[in-house]
Amino acid sequence: MAYASYEHLGVRRVGEVRGSSLVPLEGHAELGPGTGPEWLRDAVREERARVPVDEVRLLPVVPRPSKVFCVGLNYRDHVTETKRELPTYPVLFPKFDSSLIGAHDDIVLPPESTQVDYEGELAVVIGRAGRRIAEADAPHHVLGYTVANDVTMRDFQYRTHQWVQGKAWDASTPIGPYLIPPDGVNLAGAGIRTVLNGEKVQESDLSMLIFSVPRLIATISTFTALRPGDLILTGTPGGVGYRRDPQVFLTAGDRISVEVDGIGTLNNLVTMEQQTDQSNQEGAGR
Repeated sequence: MAYASYEHLGVRRVGEVRGSSLVPLEGHAELGPGTGPEWLRDAVREERARVPVDEVRLLPVVPRPSKVFCVGLNYRDHVTETKRELPTYPVLFPKFDSSLIGAHDDIVLPPESTQVDYEGELAVVIGRAGRRIAEADAPHHVLGYTVANDVTMRDFQYRTHQWVQGKAWDASTPIGPYLIPPDGVNLAGAGIRTVLNGEKVQESDLSMLIFSVPRLIATISTFTALRPGDLILTGTPGGVGYRRDPQVFLTAGDRISVEVDGIGTLNNLVTMEQQTDQSNQEGAGR
């Protein structure tokens, strides 16, 4: 089974994936705080409102999470290519709900950055609240999994030792297309890969995570309560563009995909932001 947050004819819904269609669930407009595992199981399916997937806009799986945690340096080959030592504690940094875009939305290059990089990742969606969650209990708190591309502005990331200015740009991070419940995911060995313009640039499998999903949940929930709908992006394998020789950065017209076996695929076109005077406008929304 799989689920999506989507928009159709200006209305947002949560849908259960049925082949090439979505069947809306009654009660919530998007996956998030009120859509735990019991609701997904018991919500009324509006069969008469079924809609083809290709007629909707897929939203970020969770459009408005209360927290988005990202993990750096969580694959050995990525640590090696950065010439760092293996971490003994997860490297963590935040994104915000304004960072997220849908699975097939354009990745829009901002005019301020010339080093926009890709990072294919597995993302965890929290389904039950908890604080100081034990590793053994962590799987009970997972609603499901999805796919993310932790798009990074490297020239901004390395301006300081803190990474947030390179990681938390508005409307930069595709996540989706679907939420896959835990019983449908092979965390022991599902493959993960990133393909740029038809060329495979990243490839690994989930068994290569340095810090496992339960370890990440236990670590994060030590210092903050996790809530339903919160996201954890678990880190990227080696092969990022910044560490290649020559370096590779995203340019307008590129097509990039991130796939995790059994979970789904992001497909995004890279475009250039149209420069306008936004001094008197609020930030972009979804």
